[in-house]
Amino acid sequence: MTQAWGALVVAGALGLLVGSFLNVCIHRLPARRSVVGGRSACPACGRQIRAWENIPVVSWILLGGRCAGCRAPISLRYPIVEIATGVVFAAGVAVFGVSWLLVSRLVFACALIVLFVIDLEHRILPNVITLPGIAAGLLSSAFLPPGLASALIGAAACGAGLWAMGELVSRALGKDALGFGDVKMIAMMGTFLGWEQTLVALFLASLLGSLIGFAIILVTRDRDYLIPLGSFLAIGGLVAAVAGEPILTWYTGRILGL
Repeated sequence: MTQAWGALVVAGALGLLVGSFLNVCIHRLPARRSVVGGRSACPACGRQIRAWENIPVVSWILLGGRCAGCRAPISLRYPIVEIATGVVFAAGVAVFGVSWLLVSRLVFACALIVLFVIDLEHRILPNVITLPGIAAGLLSSAFLPPGLASALIGAAACGAGLWAMGELVSRALGKDALGFGDVKMIAMMGTFLGWEQTLVALFLASLLGSLIGFAIILVTRDRDYLIPLGSFLAIGGLVAAVAGEPILTWYTGRILGL
């Protein structure tokens, strides 16, 4: 039991560190900047961030959520992303154990976290995440679940299906209702999850997006509000990666009676 808790703590701490790097990706990728070159700096004053100011979560708390130089506010998004990544890493160890499947699922989760925040803030889904993600998912599925056949079907069928649905809705509304970035993202999800669990993720994303999007439009009365489908796909993908099989079993057994 002690060893199990120790593994969760180590995984969570590693997740905090990885979350700090994901914040770099989230900040730089929309601006098409390198995520490996150059030290982090305050976006307001350009002051380079010192090592002690870059400790995940702790530094944000010690600094009071402000730059040590110009005292400009530091977005709450930084500690949230770090904590979320730490929780995901610990949960991954709890669900999958220390295994190659765990590595695959954590790579997938990191991609989803970055895409979630970037789509939420900028309404874009960078190719630099989705396209290498498709390749990584296919490579992983060649040796691990769901298997290469299911991964290929998931990428092709789910990607084509979402594109076709988007085309129909766009023509019905007379405006673009779906970006091609969403298609590439669902294809990436298909390579990691396989077609069955990707359908679960797509259903969850559609349900959550419809409910929240409707609520936002109802409150703001802005019928042109652009729903960040990629953010909802990320949530659906994370849930499906952990609980896709139980959800499918419940649905086919209780709802369809199979």
